[in-house]
Amino acid sequence: MTPRGNLPVAMNSFFGRAAELDEIMKLLTGTRLLTLHGAGGVGKTRLALQAARSVREDYPDGVWVAELSSETDGDLLAGSVAGMFGLRARAGRPALASLVEFLADRRLLLVLDTCEHLVDPCAAMVTAILTGAPDVRIIVTSRQELCLPYEVVMGVDPFPVPPPEAADLAGYDVMSLFLDRATAVAPGLRTDERAMMAVARLCRRLDGVPLAIELAASHARGLSAIQLADQLEDRFRLPADGERVLARHHTLRTAAGWSHELCTPAERLLWARLSVFAGTFDEESARGVCADECLPDVAGVLAVLVAKSVVARVGDRYRLLDTIRDYGRDWLDELGEGALMRRRHRDHYLAAAHRMDAQWCGPRQLEWARWARGELSNIRAALDRCLADGDHRTALELAGALWVLWCHLGLVREGRHYLDRALAAVPAPDRARSRPLWVAAHLALLAGDIPLARERATESAESARRHGDGEAEAHAHLRLAGACLLVGDLEGARGYALRGAAGLRQAEPTSSGLFSVPLLLAMAATFGGDFDKAVEILRETRRHCEARGELSQRALSDYIRSLALLGRGEAAEASAAAKAALEVSWGLRDAVGGVLAIDQLARIAAAAGDGFRAAWLLGAAQRIWSGFGLPGLGADTMTGLREAAAARAEGLIGETAYARALAEGAASHFESAVTYALRD
Repeated sequence: MTPRGNLPVAMNSFFGRAAELDEIMKLLTGTRLLTLHGAGGVGKTRLALQAARSVREDYPDGVWVAELSSETDGDLLAGSVAGMFGLRARAGRPALASLVEFLADRRLLLVLDTCEHLVDPCAAMVTAILTGAPDVRIIVTSRQELCLPYEVVMGVDPFPVPPPEAADLAGYDVMSLFLDRATAVAPGLRTDERAMMAVARLCRRLDGVPLAIELAASHARGLSAIQLADQLEDRFRLPADGERVLARHHTLRTAAGWSHELCTPAERLLWARLSVFAGTFDEESARGVCADECLPDVAGVLAVLVAKSVVARVGDRYRLLDTIRDYGRDWLDELGEGALMRRRHRDHYLAAAHRMDAQWCGPRQLEWARWARGELSNIRAALDRCLADGDHRTALELAGALWVLWCHLGLVREGRHYLDRALAAVPAPDRARSRPLWVAAHLALLAGDIPLARERATESAESARRHGDGEAEAHAHLRLAGACLLVGDLEGARGYALRGAAGLRQAEPTSSGLFSVPLLLAMAATFGGDFDKAVEILRETRRHCEARGELSQRALSDYIRSLALLGRGEAAEASAAAKAALEVSWGLRDAVGGVLAIDQLARIAAAAGDGFRAAWLLGAAQRIWSGFGLPGLGADTMTGLREAAAARAEGLIGETAYARALAEGAASHFESAVTYALRD
């Protein structure tokens, strides 16, 4: 045996992973067993070998690599590793004993590559070696941990990919990897801006998985980067070019298939069923969609799939990489369960949306807000599938049931998109349109499209009346009240608000919509200059919100109270109320409530003589408004307040300083705008 071992020579450049390499070298000083754990194709082997090259001078007896993917019999494992050292089997003596005896006085690093299919035999062999050979250290690469008490596990993830808006593409290792591999086979590869944008798009589609990137790059000889990005429809069918990639990794389908073959029937079934999820999902959703008599223990099987790196853990949620999901989806179709699981997925999220609607006005509001944001990818997937499959009435029902997500959690544009598509697909007259129409009216109000809001709300009221849906009719009247309010028709606003209240008490006495009535009346009083009446109404409304654990309407109440208090000349109290509204809106990620509060704080700053702060906040608010609608909801009654604040701020600090502060605020993001706005 030579002192340098059998560490293979690197066949091409190694990119990135600087932090991971540093971590491995630190860990090897304090642990004797390090497992690099991750999904197929993420580069566990490459990382292990590069780390081994970095530390080989520390091991007088060398670095030795045992590639175990072709070893299928655990009983032969120790003999295979012993043979790597030149040891020969001796009659009557177990191979493992000979191996441990040989290693007992050696100081070396042993890399056991690809162990997931031999976890138990590998664990037994590693235990024997570490017990009998105190100066041997071991790196394991595996999609499944060995689960030994002294094992240190380090996760290996795909490369970060540049987001669509990224400007500095050269700073991403995944881009360097593609360009290196692609230019090796196509030296004249175009690298202009358009080509680099295509490479970035390709890297995103391939999830940043190094194996996928290298396979794609191998086609650069015949296709440009733009053609690759455009034609890369099936990431699993790219044949490898040459022998630089191990045979078992010739395609991502092979890599996924390798993991699939290592799973039990129950694990394969759950893998297939989980492919209906988009983005991340939680355990409850996995059970709700996937569990049945064929798969009763979803939680237990899910834990195994995490251990095998088929499923990735993301905080308290889970996800499949797109490449793994696509393989599972193919298998799901092979099983004939594709349509069934898509229906289960749809029904699960429809039921959850109805629960969120029913429980929103109460103590679970923040919990539901987190749920909705975490499940957004799955909600989109359910809506898109319904629309694509012609299940339009379900799409309409789901889009309407999700009004909280659209109206209170800041997704105004997205809500309008889905509701418009679903309403167009379900023509009138149809009872299913009544509720979604008032939701669409509410979203039109938030976007500043008052004429459309009136049209949608009027149609909702007529449809609801025709079909005997008193609750939907009442909600439509509340949206008509809002439209009247925004155009300054205060009597019309009061009339519709009271009609809506009467309808809700008759149809649904516990409806959360009843909270909207005093807010509309308080806003009408504020716009009419009766600030004392507004404050009186809102004092009682806030008490009811607090008693019920309601946050979103409480925030709106605080915003309106701030308007009334400032009208009474109580600037400090108005500022406190606006900040209270902003804090709650930010907690819910409610862009509408948040930007209204920021606009109000700008007005308060202008009234207090702080022109720079007023201008900065107006600029920040302008940026947020542009994300979903018109400043001040497009209403003269509200834009007038904003314009007056802008004029006063400019008068205080001058045109040049005002423009500079406005631009600085406009360049901020929502989070930094909130932080600044909440400061004294």
